[in-house]
Amino acid sequence: MIWGRYLLSAGLQSSRWRVSCHVKRTYSFLPDDVKSLRAVVNPDISKIRNIGIMAHIDAGKTTTTERMLYYSGYTRALGDVDDGDTVTDFMAQERERGITIQSAAVTFDWKSHRINLIDTPGHVDFTLEVERALRVLDGAVAVFDASAGVEAQTLTVWRQAEKHHVPCVCFLNKMDKPAASLSLSIESIKQKLKANPVLLQIPVGNGKSFTGVVDLLTNQKLIWKLKSSENDGRVFEIKPLEHSDEPELLQEVSEARTALIEQVADLDDEFAELLLTDFSENFDAVPSNKLQEAVRRLTLARKGVPVLCGSSLRNKGVQPLLDAITAYLPAPNERHHDLVRWYKDDLCALAFKVLHDKQRGPLVFLRIYSGTLKPQTAIHNINRNSIERMSRLLVPFADQHVEIPSMTAGNIALTVGLKQTVTGDTIVSSKASAAAAARRAQNEGGTGKKRGEHVSVVLSGVEVPDPVFFCTIEPPTMAKQADLEHALNCLQREDPSLKVRVDPDSGQTILCGMGELHIEILHDRIKREYGVEADLGPLQVAYRETILQEVSTTDTLDRTVGDRRHVVTVELTVKPLEAMSTGGSCEIAFEEKVDGQLSAEVKEAVENGVHSSYLQGPLLGYPLQGVSTLIQSVNMESGTSLAMVSACVSRCMLKAFRLGGGQVLEPVMSLEVTVGEEHLGTVLGDLAQRRGTVRDIQSRHDNKVLIATVPLAEMMGYSTVLRTLTSGNATFSLELDIYETMNTQDQNTLLKRMSGLL
Repeated sequence: MIWGRYLLSAGLQSSRWRVSCHVKRTYSFLPDDVKSLRAVVNPDISKIRNIGIMAHIDAGKTTTTERMLYYSGYTRALGDVDDGDTVTDFMAQERERGITIQSAAVTFDWKSHRINLIDTPGHVDFTLEVERALRVLDGAVAVFDASAGVEAQTLTVWRQAEKHHVPCVCFLNKMDKPAASLSLSIESIKQKLKANPVLLQIPVGNGKSFTGVVDLLTNQKLIWKLKSSENDGRVFEIKPLEHSDEPELLQEVSEARTALIEQVADLDDEFAELLLTDFSENFDAVPSNKLQEAVRRLTLARKGVPVLCGSSLRNKGVQPLLDAITAYLPAPNERHHDLVRWYKDDLCALAFKVLHDKQRGPLVFLRIYSGTLKPQTAIHNINRNSIERMSRLLVPFADQHVEIPSMTAGNIALTVGLKQTVTGDTIVSSKASAAAAARRAQNEGGTGKKRGEHVSVVLSGVEVPDPVFFCTIEPPTMAKQADLEHALNCLQREDPSLKVRVDPDSGQTILCGMGELHIEILHDRIKREYGVEADLGPLQVAYRETILQEVSTTDTLDRTVGDRRHVVTVELTVKPLEAMSTGGSCEIAFEEKVDGQLSAEVKEAVENGVHSSYLQGPLLGYPLQGVSTLIQSVNMESGTSLAMVSACVSRCMLKAFRLGGGQVLEPVMSLEVTVGEEHLGTVLGDLAQRRGTVRDIQSRHDNKVLIATVPLAEMMGYSTVLRTLTSGNATFSLELDIYETMNTQDQNTLLKRMSGLL
């Protein structure tokens, strides 16, 4: 506990400004008095900011996070990804590879505000980490490489933020790079993200001459004069623009501020009215606080996204970004969650992440939406319909944690002792509390009237994508089988995108994941953390199957078991859906007359039979996708068991699939390669051999950006091949695009290979 108090006193200190007596003002961090534990743990909800850092891989998320921690006083030294000493990338695999693998939560204070920050991965294999973080956050900082603008994975994380209606602030990082371009980045945000970038800063200098920014709201210059490598960027100058400044800069700032005022007026009626009534003769006289208030309204309404500039690695521009987080992103009470209001002051929280600690067991991250969480109390898990006792309550500081006596709404907490809770579960104080919330929902005409008590008051969880790679995994000896099963159970609970199943024919354990790197990391963790030298089989692609034509079939099951006869006849129609997607979408419907005559139990048995048949296609046994089933009649004699109904439906479905003609679907990836023009022809030739289709070739400074779609099966080991072809002078990113029909020749080749003929 002494160590915990030391962390608390060293890490949770607010900033105080030191002002010199010259015209130029120099701002620097000075430690404040340590606050009491209660003040630190439970700040006013309006002062809390729950945010995530999201971006494409290598855009600078973790470096930006490290600078935030340093300038807030949480850390005493600057961490560096290349040196492997960052706070949030604490896993051995993260430090070795220089990438973020799992999202890490850290809490710190900035100017009387509490910031709960989650650093998320940028690699597509770990996209679920971004998804479940954004599900519980109130705002996000999107980090961009200013020389590249919007990249492939940026689109993915932006879509995830939009799905959860998360307001965002954009940070154009790496402004010190020679190829950095403000105009390119702004234009790519407009064109690719379909967003309204609200530019709040203009860079001073470009490339290596980048020294700071001009704040368009206040017309002030923020200059970092880093005279030596030891200068950590804490001290910077703030001074107003003067007529002696470069004419080009003055002209650019004037035009940019005018454009900012016009843009905000177009998007915010209240600000437009203020302009027309009080400042119609001189728009430049608008007070900066009124402009800031308008920008905040735009951000919260998601009509615009504030854009700031800087260079995290060079320690420039991070403090204004922290100011923007507190100024523009919402507090928890400014985000509206319909279900939460039915709980009033009772506890309502969502479990969004699980970690396993060797000493303390499972650690569950909770976002508290209402009420107060206290240790040594029993809680009710609505999803599991179980009661658990939470033994300890912690504040998350990456891989270090501080124990606390209570935590209120709006915060993110780490709990010890919840052994059954998994990602997506809703936690409340008691079953009676959930029932009371359901009654309130029903009285208000909410979803409770339609969906039943418990379902109506359950917070929506996290959508887990289907795996696209799989391989066998075996222990080195049978004596290690139990240890391997324990490791896989723990990892599945931590990572819902990991699927483990046992092959019914061979009895082998199958590991299913989101990509090569995902499975490689899992294999490494099993070895390091659980001491099992597991052997992996060859990596294989998770294909899907569908049917080619509409088919109607009838099947009758007549079976006597003991002295009981079971007779059931099923008539149904299956047909392919027109639209394919990355999800395993299959539909089931009942004809109106059938829907009315069947009991709920029989309907459930029919649905179970349909869903079980979707799990194994007629060609290679892969799950089906893009199939619609219409149940036209179900006739059964008295005494027929529900299990026989399900069995008859499954048999009828299998007959329909065979008559409909099987077709293999393969996952197709969206590929983006940035390469020098001298290597473009070589890369194009290699993609042609991989059955790739080039969609576009764009110019980005001195490089070419190749955008293509390529079957996932052809992308095994692509990073090594690309590095060889281009002498290491190319980068690429992948994103799962769609499941696509294989052509006849490729399908026949696959069928022969899978049957052992090739």
